[in-house]
Amino acid sequence: MKKQLSPVLFLPHGGGPLPLLGDANHQEMLKFLQEIIPRLGVPASILIISAHWEEETVTITSGKNPSLIYDYYGFPEESYQLKYPAPGDPVLAQKIAILLQENGIESKLSEQRGFDHGVFVPLKILFPQANIPCVQLSLLNNLDPESHLKIGKALSKLRSENTLIIGSGLSFHNMQSLMAQQNSLDHKNEEFEMWLNDTCTNENYSTSVREQKLIKWSEAPFARYCQPREEHLLPLHFCAGAGGSAAKLVFDGKIMGKKTSAFLWN
Repeated sequence: MKKQLSPVLFLPHGGGPLPLLGDANHQEMLKFLQEIIPRLGVPASILIISAHWEEETVTITSGKNPSLIYDYYGFPEESYQLKYPAPGDPVLAQKIAILLQENGIESKLSEQRGFDHGVFVPLKILFPQANIPCVQLSLLNNLDPESHLKIGKALSKLRSENTLIIGSGLSFHNMQSLMAQQNSLDHKNEEFEMWLNDTCTNENYSTSVREQKLIKWSEAPFARYCQPREEHLLPLHFCAGAGGSAAKLVFDGKIMGKKTSAFLWN
């Protein structure tokens, strides 16, 4: 009997702590995260990669009780009092390091690093009890798409061990446009999202074709308008590598007036 694989989820984490503050521009996203919970099962552990941590070498949180990093500015005082006391998982962190090494990927452990808002904001919605051990993985600061696909592939084995894999980013991350919060049709935003959805969900694409499209993502329509700097897109590449097949589009709503997507591999 084939072993059940845990899901892989690429999700939008929104703007800073706003999803937790009742912000009107995040209500669609909040509803999506609440409704996707039953499809994620009850994981034994969570591995999450966030757009808000970059290192020269892949770095893995290995502390037993990670603190929170309030890496946002100018929000209400309550934003800096948020709690998410999920335990770390030093054993899983070590396992991740070994899997990466076996696949020729250098990594290091960090006992001191805490969870940034790309981790605790969505997890506080998805798993509010904060009782599932979590490990965060950094992006590479070279922002190379192929490298992030390879990292995801190397860690795909964790899916057979009831580890939920999450990529936390935003498929549209032009901050100037987001801050304008215009609800009028943005054809550049729409065209890039159409390309992204087709790339990730089209079952007629072979794995190699899909990967090549993701590697060359900057050639997509209006790619650099939607992602002037791609740190919020690369968690998707990591998820695509871990997922290994066509994904399902599970969210195509708006955040701060712009169309964004979430994808699920299961």
